[in-house]
Amino acid sequence: MSQLKKLRIGIIGLGNIGGVHIREFQQLSEECEIVAVTDINLPFAEARAKEFGIPLVLDSNDKLINHPDVDVVIVGVPNQFHAPLAVQALTAGKHVLLEKPMGINVSAAREIVEASQKSGKTLMVAHQMRWDSIPLQIKEQVEHGELGKIYTAKAGWYRRKGIPGWGTWFTQMDQSGGGPLIDIGVHLLDLALYLMGNPKPVAVSGATYAEFGPKRKGIGSWGTPDWNGTYDVEDLATALIRMEDGSTLTLEVSWAVHMDTDSVPFIHLMGTEGGASYRGDNGKLLTEKFDRPMETLLSTPDNDEGARQRLSRYFLECVREGKQPISSAYTGFTSNLILDAIYESSRTGQEVKLKWEV
Repeated sequence: MSQLKKLRIGIIGLGNIGGVHIREFQQLSEECEIVAVTDINLPFAEARAKEFGIPLVLDSNDKLINHPDVDVVIVGVPNQFHAPLAVQALTAGKHVLLEKPMGINVSAAREIVEASQKSGKTLMVAHQMRWDSIPLQIKEQVEHGELGKIYTAKAGWYRRKGIPGWGTWFTQMDQSGGGPLIDIGVHLLDLALYLMGNPKPVAVSGATYAEFGPKRKGIGSWGTPDWNGTYDVEDLATALIRMEDGSTLTLEVSWAVHMDTDSVPFIHLMGTEGGASYRGDNGKLLTEKFDRPMETLLSTPDNDEGARQRLSRYFLECVREGKQPISSAYTGFTSNLILDAIYESSRTGQEVKLKWEV
């Protein structure tokens, strides 16, 4: 691997997630190097670069995207900027690793799909939960047919008191695209569809609620509140998603809710030959043998390298080999299509038929 030319990475956005990308990709120093960074807070970018030994700090997104020494652009900024920056980078001939959600809405996602198709470059959405140990173990059993036909699934993530950055871009619809549904729900939606074998969604019924945020309740520890800001997103969402093959997925997520919850993501798959349960670092395979229920416990190995490291290595592999990532622009578009439909169904009180024109 050391004989190959290293892929040169530029990172836009150096907040919490930007720091994660720096640490993960620097562990893959034989395959890549981070050569440039930028952030709206330039002194912060300079401090980050000094901390991690990154040679170049640029004072604009344009300069980083168009820099001749950058092969790959990682986009880790607020949701409203995902599409403009991803499209610009793809058009400039760069490969792109894009944080979730792919777009702030389905129109933005469509722009990214079109740019990805025209560019011929790699576009991958950074859905790290696909790379957690337990989902990987479950996916292997699904592909071996151990669960039979998965006819329904339930996914969710309940945070009891976890509204992030009240009044910041997190809680403003025009900047984030939504609340917990687009923030953490998109992770569960993406992972559940992947584990189910990527059935085609055709209809959505949903409802959203804002019972805590507008009252400045349910505030979590993530982010710094801006009490001069606004809160116009949901704090709980629920949906039923119907697939073309007749299977269904139920999705429920919250930032704040009065419920006994351990605040871990979960997915339950129900198949004709068996089932699977995922809850954070633990899971189960559920079958029946000799007319008796049987369970196989799944756990994360002690020496597990972590989802983000696997994701980072896989992304570099896709770039080098020209492979279509499993979390491609198409899967990102699928998630945005469903998310928009859930919000529309909540507004209208009606089931929404999905329109698949890209």
